[in-house]
Formats: sequence, C-alpha cells, structure tokens
Amino acid sequence: MMLALILPAAAQINSKPIMVHYMPWFQSPYSLGSGKWGYHWTMNHFNPNSVNPTNGEDEVASWYYPLIGPYDSSDPAVLEYHVLLMKLSGIDGVIVDWYGTDNYYDYDVNNQRTLDILAYAQKAGLKFSLCYEDATIRAEISGGSMNGVSVTSANAIAHAQSHMLYAQTHFFGCTNYLQWQNHPVFLDFGPQYFVASLNWTSIFSILTASNVPAFFSEDNYLPSAGEGAFDWPPMQLCRTNAQSPTEPELSDAALNGYLASFDDSARAWPAYISTAFPRFHDIYGQAGRGSSYGHLDDQSGNTLRETLSRAMTNASAIIQVATWNDYGEGTVIEPTAAGREPTTEYGFTDLGIIQDCRREYLDPAFPFHTNDLSLALRQYNLRKKYSNNVAVAAELDRIFTNIISGKTAEATVLLSSIEARRPAGYGLSAERSPKQSDMGRYPAAGAQAEVSTGLMTWQTAKAYAGGTNLISFTSDPDQPASRFIKLEP
Repeated sequence: MMLALILPAAAQINSKPIMVHYMPWFQSPYSLGSGKWGYHWTMNHFNPNSVNPTNGEDEVASWYYPLIGPYDSSDPAVLEYHVLLMKLSGIDGVIVDWYGTDNYYDYDVNNQRTLDILAYAQKAGLKFSLCYEDATIRAEISGGSMNGVSVTSANAIAHAQSHMLYAQTHFFGCTNYLQWQNHPVFLDFGPQYFVASLNWTSIFSILTASNVPAFFSEDNYLPSAGEGAFDWPPMQLCRTNAQSPTEPELSDAALNGYLASFDDSARAWPAYISTAFPRFHDIYGQAGRGSSYGHLDDQSGNTLRETLSRAMTNASAIIQVATWNDYGEGTVIEPTAAGREPTTEYGFTDLGIIQDCRREYLDPAFPFHTNDLSLALRQYNLRKKYSNNVAVAAELDRIFTNIISGKTAEATVLLSSIEARRPAGYGLSAERSPKQSDMGRYPAAGAQAEVSTGLMTWQTAKAYAGGTNLISFTSDPDQPASRFIKLEP
C-alpha cells in the first residue's frame, strides 16, 4: 500500500505553533525502586527485567524501543533530553495528556509528572497546554471510592470543576501556557463522559473570565462551550486486512476521507487544531487488552510527512503531532531503537521530517538540522554518567543554555570537552589583544592555559582549580603578543 494523502487544493500557510502530544505516565526503578516498573511499560504482561538476548533490549509493552531505553517520566535527565530534542526539531511546545489531580490509580502521579515537564518546558522556552481525559471521571464513578476519592454522577460536574480550579492555579497562569485569543488552550480527549456542551459550560463556570479556556474536543465541535475540535488517527475506520485479520489496516481512502471531512467541517468553526501522526501500531492485542485498534503504516516517513504538510498548509490555528511517546499505541516520534521488529528502528527520522517541513512551510530560516539532534543524546548520556558530579553538572547546565540559545557550535565544543575529559576553548577573540576565550573542560582536575608565540616554547599563563564556575581566559596585555593558546588538564 502506498500512502497518497490529498492535500487541500488551496494551501494556506500561516504562522502557527507546532505542539506535540506528550504522555507523562512512565514509571521505572528510578522512582519505584529496584526491579519495579509502571503499568505503561508492562501492561501487566511484559517484563522489562527480562532482556531479549538477540538485541539486548528490555522487554517493554511496545513494538518500539526508546533510544535511551525505558525511562521514568520524573527523571530530570530524561525531561531535559526531551525538551532539547523538541527545541532542536522545531517543535514549539507540549500538550500533556492530563488525568486530573486525584489520588486514584496513577492519576496523581501523572499530575506531578505534568508539573515536572511544565518546568522543563519553561526552561527550554517551549509552550505548554493540557489535554484532559474526562474518561477519568467515568472510571472513578464505576470504580467506586478509593483513597478518599468518591465520585458519583451527582457530584461529577463539581468534581471536574475542582480539576479546573487546580488547572487555573497551577497551569493556566503560566507565562508559557498556550493561548488562543487571550484564553488558555485546553483540549479534551473525547469527551467520553461529559458529552453535552452544557456540561462543559457548567464545568468552566467556576473559572475567572480570563481563564475560561479555548476548548477543543476530539473530532466534534461543541458550540456553546468550545472553539473547535482536533482530529486524531481514525483507527475506528480500519478495514479488515485479509493477511492480518487480528490487525486491521487503515486504508488510504479511509484516511483521506476522514481528514478531508474534518477540514471541511472545521471551516465553519472559530478555530481548529490539525493533527499530524507518523504511524499507528498498538501492542494491545499482544498484551491481552483485547484486539488491536488497527494498523497505520509508516510508509517510509510519508505518513508523517503528508499529515504534517497538510496541518501546516491548512487553515488550522494550531498543529498537534500525535504523539511524542505513546509507546502502547506506537504513535511515537521520540527517537527509537530497534524494537520488536527489524524494520522499526526510526532513530531521529521523524524529528528530521519535522525540521524539514517547518523550514519548507513555516520558517525558511529555521537553523537546526538532523545532525544537531545528537547533541541532546550526548547531553543525556553525560548527565547519567556524571549524575553525582556537581562540577560537570554545572558545565552541562551551560551546554543546555547554549543549545536552547541556538549556539550549537559552542555546545559541541563543551560536550566534546567533557567526553574527552580535556579542556577546550571556544568563543576566542583572536584578533584582539588581550586575547580572550571561554574554557570548556572536564572540571574535576582543573585546567591551565598556556601561550606561545611560535609553538616551540609554551608559557603557563594561568592555572585554574576545578569548580563549577565558567572559566574565561584573558591573556596578560603586559606580556609580548601571543599568537597561540592551548589548554591542558
């Protein structure tokens, strides 16, 4: 099957944010303790403590495998790695899948991780938004009282209002919270419980007028409460694939028809969010969670390339990429390794497609390329390797700032310095006297700067003790002019 999406006849190129749908729910021994893994890596079926002898990977509940291995969503090194990759790939922000605040199942844990990724999005200059799962209300009603949480049909709206008040206090007022016409953008994955527009009008009535959100539901517009809707991979339209009856295939015709119908409907709405996606390949059948929702092929990157091109050139107000890391459904654009099949290693491919499309349709001056993405991985590896070294941590903080600021050349020098455990100069003002240079180094043993006029003899200009401060070398203006500077451990 060859993907052949039909783009709108009249492409309309607007400046619009690219947001990525983000799952904060992964737990590992990092937070749970030795040998313990959260549901979203196991689905109560797979065992990440069991290593595949063929590829050396832990067994996780996905066809795909994170490039950095299965991780914990509260790990600062992981969060930094994620936001650096987003920044380098041309993503403007995250839409976090939010389950509210209740101490029910893992909802409160997910809320804390939502606060964690919010903090790192702020550090990276990324936008932030929420996609509420009102299905949690339904789950709490059917599941009964737990940990002091008791939700009934009679108090469901009041309970949802408490979630909105929390969002108003902790999220909506943040300077990086995504806005549409001066109102916070708020999505709902459904609705699945509060299906009537008046329900949402009541839920939002508890908020101050400026914080009544620009509300977007899935597929269908709720006029009195919302501004529009967002689309999603339409796996409900799968046809049966005779070669794989347990994994029905989404046809080109069904996908094109769905996207065209959504865009046609959306023209009459105040606004809408257009969603791009790379593929769909869930693990639910293999995990014993019923049958698969179906399969949408990657088509060598064309699925993402075409759905993203469509989102960038239609009249949507916001672009959503689905998803960063829903490993269970296989819609992952986060860099992955081999996974369960030899054809499922995508590496940085998806992020490279986003870079290219951003440059083509939205921002011709976008500066980053695929090779820059490895900076985030190198930074992550050094964070983990030197997790207890405060001096290296300070140097890595400077690297983070350089990457976020677009100073990839400086970041590369500093990363290489730590990897080689040797000092290195950057930002040298070679034409001026005195000569000046910042110094990147593996700081544990300190460093020294030496100068020479002809490479035959060297003179120590200054010695530096190990520490956390940035080292800046300035040559002595009273000494004879030095043509060469070198840095030594």
